[in-house]
Amino acid sequence: MELYTEILKQILSNTEIQVTFPNLHLDAKEIVDSVSYQALVKIKHILEDDTLQDQECFQKIEEIVCVFEELGSDGGNRHDFA
Repeated sequence: MELYTEILKQILSNTEIQVTFPNLHLDAKEIVDSVSYQALVKIKHILEDDTLQDQECFQKIEEIVCVFEELGSDGGNRHDFA
């Protein structure tokens, strides 16, 4: 069985693979554009919140970083204050 697995691995490692999502009706650009737009809307809403004092800008920045984290991104090395 080990030889069988080795042969199969070798053949498959040199074979083109195609992944499809038959129920997904958006292409990659449309998905990213949609998610990016939603993130920008959240960031704009955070920045337009006039109920906060200027001292609370730190909190606004934290909220923006959290939006990026929701997308799978991060705030870089400086975001260890959460």
